[in-house]
Amino acid sequence: MKKKYGQAPDAARKAYFNTLSNYRNGQFQNQIPTPALAEGKNMLKVLWEFLGKHPDTAPASPIPVIDTDLKQLKPEENVLVWFGHSSYFIQVDGRKLLIDPVFSGNASPIRGSVKAFPGSNRYQVEDLPAIDLLLITHDHWDHLDYKTIELLKGKVDNVVCGLGVAQHFEYWGWDKSKLIEKNWYDSIAPMEGFQVTLMPARHFSGRLLSRNISLWTSYVLQTPTKTLFLGGDSGYGPHFKEIGDRFGPIDLAILECGQYNENWPYIHSMPHEIIKEVQDLKAKNFIPVHSSKFKLAQHPWYEPLKQVTLLAEAAHLPITTPRIGEKVDLDHLGKVWGKWWEQL
Repeated sequence: MKKKYGQAPDAARKAYFNTLSNYRNGQFQNQIPTPALAEGKNMLKVLWEFLGKHPDTAPASPIPVIDTDLKQLKPEENVLVWFGHSSYFIQVDGRKLLIDPVFSGNASPIRGSVKAFPGSNRYQVEDLPAIDLLLITHDHWDHLDYKTIELLKGKVDNVVCGLGVAQHFEYWGWDKSKLIEKNWYDSIAPMEGFQVTLMPARHFSGRLLSRNISLWTSYVLQTPTKTLFLGGDSGYGPHFKEIGDRFGPIDLAILECGQYNENWPYIHSMPHEIIKEVQDLKAKNFIPVHSSKFKLAQHPWYEPLKQVTLLAEAAHLPITTPRIGEKVDLDHLGKVWGKWWEQL
């Protein structure tokens, strides 16, 4: 077994999981029924359709990137920098966080497949400063990247993840004392003035054939001056209103918008559902991510950004759409952003 596949939870972990209300029959469960495919859909037919020809699924020219020296940020800057797809860096209130970093250039166990779009893999581990907290939303290949995680050893103080995901890190040689794995609704205070709460998402997990043996999660990050929602992969569900009612208003929500399809409408949000999520969360602003780096669905590569921007404008909801590497000022989120995808 290649090491990149990670490791299934050990017996002690599984014994604990069996005591939990969101774990049954050897698997973690969503809050509401969440089939992998829409009703009446057949996996073979869906796969055949997926492998067909679809226009504009990759950009015709390199994705534009802004070079920001992350190691030279001023200590007082509160910024977010997106690296494409679902990877991003946050410096807020003097602390540095990294979420779902994937820098290896592909998002699949099959070598040479699901390759990053030209230009989109500009940022690498060596471009990062020391990281106070690494957060992993779930263990899919486009969110938990073995090569990147290996290179981050020694550069990260602590890791926060859902139950079972820490098993991969242990298998990959990480110090157990750095690993914090929790269930939905658990809160931790990893740094003074910071609170991280794991909250539900509507998705699934797995790096091999075994599904849902580790937990997928969203996060609410509360700092001395900000409340941020770090969405992770999720279909629409009642958890968004629950989170908004408990933690809202949210200063900024990072929401996965991309790699959706009507064949799998419950595990990834469609653009119109993102608008409902923003409203449910009581978010003052939001960033759509999960696009512009990998092709994991049949829609045109630019469609998620185009559609959700049009819908946000129609609903009069502030939206933030940076280029890869562009600084988002968390203290001044009212900027009107250009539609950079229209220039390619």
